[in-house]
Amino acid sequence: MRNEYFFRVAGLLFSVTLPECWDVDTLLPSFRPFRCGAWTKEMRISRLIVTTQPFVDDGKRTELLSESTNDMGHVRLLRNIDGYRVEIDNGPVENSIVHVMVADSIFDSAMAYLRPEDPSVGAVLSSMIRILYAQAVIEHDGVSVHASCVSQNGRSFLFLGKSGTGKSTHARQWLEAFPDCHLLNDDNPVLRIEGGRVMAYGTPWSGKTPCYKNECYPVAGIARLQQAATNRFALLDGPDAFVALLPSCSSIRQDAHLQESLHNTLIRVAELVTIGRMDCLPDREAARKCALSIDN
Repeated sequence: MRNEYFFRVAGLLFSVTLPECWDVDTLLPSFRPFRCGAWTKEMRISRLIVTTQPFVDDGKRTELLSESTNDMGHVRLLRNIDGYRVEIDNGPVENSIVHVMVADSIFDSAMAYLRPEDPSVGAVLSSMIRILYAQAVIEHDGVSVHASCVSQNGRSFLFLGKSGTGKSTHARQWLEAFPDCHLLNDDNPVLRIEGGRVMAYGTPWSGKTPCYKNECYPVAGIARLQQAATNRFALLDGPDAFVALLPSCSSIRQDAHLQESLHNTLIRVAELVTIGRMDCLPDREAARKCALSIDN
């Protein structure tokens, strides 16, 4: 027996089916604010079925697209004629536990082969859902962004940058500089274009900061951060704005169809939102300078 659970993130419905003995709230505590009731035949963007059966390689030729070690562990992304495969393990150690997710080519259906003896199985499942969702949302005028996001007076502001640039630090400076400012998400907010506006949504994925808010606000500005000796904001538009956005978007670079959809969405985002490069110090003055520059 299995139990199917429904979630809505950025207005988009998806489902996760778990073995009957698995407790969804224990495995996925950050998903609680996003959980829905029973399915009402509304279109869902993806469906993930979890099994504890061992993964058996079908022998089809696969292509390694990427391999990295990050907060999810050791991650490998592969492609074959039927779609994609994600492998997550706890690093290059002997007898490491390997979890596998197999998805179709459009990411609307996937099977996860999880190892329940792994104490990190819940975090692995969350990561797999994030990977699946990040690709599926692209076909719905959306994009999952590696950023820190705050809200203030009914508007949202996103801070992009390479790891270690200080996105979370800059967001914290906003919270300290403006009493009416609140953190929406500290790692993976989602942007969607709705009714001619760009909206920022909280998600179940917020990095090391437990901030899982099922809220959304229109985006007033996006700043790509760069550490510097002084605080300076430079407005970007056209191709420069597009280039500032692209590196922070979660997508499979080798998938031409996904890339075309993503690029079309980012072009529209760049047309609708103030985007700039913020050279900054880790101080409150940087937050004030950024806010003032976006509004002007």
